[in-house]
Amino acid sequence: MRVKPSHIVLLVVALAFGMAGWLLTHLYPPGGSPLSGQADVVNSAAFWQTSLTDLAGRRQSLVQWRGKVVVANFWATWCPPCRHEIPVFIRMQGRYAQSGVQFIGLAVDDQEAVASLARQAGFNYPILLASEASGTLFQATGNAMGGLPYTVVFDRQGKAVATFTGEVPEARLEQLLKPLT
Repeated sequence: MRVKPSHIVLLVVALAFGMAGWLLTHLYPPGGSPLSGQADVVNSAAFWQTSLTDLAGRRQSLVQWRGKVVVANFWATWCPPCRHEIPVFIRMQGRYAQSGVQFIGLAVDDQEAVASLARQAGFNYPILLASEASGTLFQATGNAMGGLPYTVVFDRQGKAVATFTGEVPEARLEQLLKPLT
């Protein structure tokens, strides 16, 4: 029996996809993964040194929110789970603002689409356009795959304490924020 080269290629592709799936489920479990503080996972200094444009066209430095508990959420208008968690973030920003929590929306999308959704959704937290720096910010925050939504929680010292790939469960985020406030 002779094995055709096309069968070998299919086998290699199937193995590659299987391995990629296994890696993704172990590196990015559902509901996010708490960080253990490895400096190679999140480069907090690079995050805080970043400046981005807001919806009014003004440059905003992320360092202005250092000293607060920051929930930085990468999202896009075309991403259904991103849109689904926006009302959760709006509620939680209202609930925790007096405790020093600041949500920041980092939109990886077209300015017009983001502005349109922002008018509809009634954001109570800043929205910054991150498309220009998304690659750098994704690397700095440990999101090498560039998946959306992606959320990083920073403590008051500016250190990343948790990351979430995919939609953040409200109860899990609340559980994480309470001891930080």
